[in-house]
Amino acid sequence: MTAGRDPGLQPERTRLAWRRTTLAYTVATVLALRTALHGGASPVGILVCALCFGLWLGFLRIAHHRVRALSASARPAPLTPRHAAVAALCAVATAACAAAIVV
Repeated sequence: MTAGRDPGLQPERTRLAWRRTTLAYTVATVLALRTALHGGASPVGILVCALCFGLWLGFLRIAHHRVRALSASARPAPLTPRHAAVAALCAVATAACAAAIVV
């Protein structure tokens, strides 16, 4: 006899994954800001910092929305394509900012 699937486990794992991703994104953003401003604030460094911070806020908003949706019901609605695209865009744009900081 096989045990039935517990639908509560998958949303919980997904919620925890969103939280881990948000934490990692926050650390990466703080390190990018620190690197951009290391040795004095230049206009380009300030612009990159503002862009990284804005991208982080966008990702944080989507992650918070998703975590709330996962916690709200036993069977949460799937992530919308629009939210998934914005989250991916924020991550890719932050990686581009990091590459610009390093170079």
